[in-house]
Amino acid sequence: MGSVHLIRHGQASFGSDDYDQLSPVGMQQSTALGMSWEASGWAPTAAVAGSMKRHAQTAIAAIDACGQGDGYDIDDGWNEYDHLAIANAHDPAARSKDAKEFQRHLNAALDAWIAGEGEHAETYRHFVDRVMTSFGKGVADAGSGQSIAVFTSGGPIAIVASHLLTGDASAFQRINDVMLNAAVTTVIVGSTGPRLLALNESTHLPRDLVTYR
Repeated sequence: MGSVHLIRHGQASFGSDDYDQLSPVGMQQSTALGMSWEASGWAPTAAVAGSMKRHAQTAIAAIDACGQGDGYDIDDGWNEYDHLAIANAHDPAARSKDAKEFQRHLNAALDAWIAGEGEHAETYRHFVDRVMTSFGKGVADAGSGQSIAVFTSGGPIAIVASHLLTGDASAFQRINDVMLNAAVTTVIVGSTGPRLLALNESTHLPRDLVTYR
């Protein structure tokens, strides 16, 4: 039996000029993940990351702290949807809000995006399809005894988890809203296909490093 471990990136830099950078807290979260792997004697047999900076920074910090591994491959199918563009298209003032208010605006914007409203560089349907294609590659790579670490974002993890739980993307928003930074969602892969084993596991994080945004 193999496994795929979907890791949300550490906390990004909300409110800064470049969101796509880990915050100091995000770096600590990513290092804590790798240290927990090292302490338990576990390491992934292979790793892949989306092409965003926050994915790379999380992967490097965790793998370095673990002390094992030969780097990671890149698959941009694991990239997050463009949440800033989606929010801005719905409300040009969204980025001026604080984190909680921005999240409310983003959820409304996501509802419209999912419904196919407005013009966007990437449709919701395309987002779902590319994530599930990349997940299929991860499942194929997770042969007997293989542990694949995937460094990605909350949206792709929520899409995969929704499909495993419901057979479609209908639970995407509800799962996406509660994804923790640097949390791990584990999928086991056996003769019956992929099955969700653990969602949003974060026991490697001290309480003061648990964040949603």
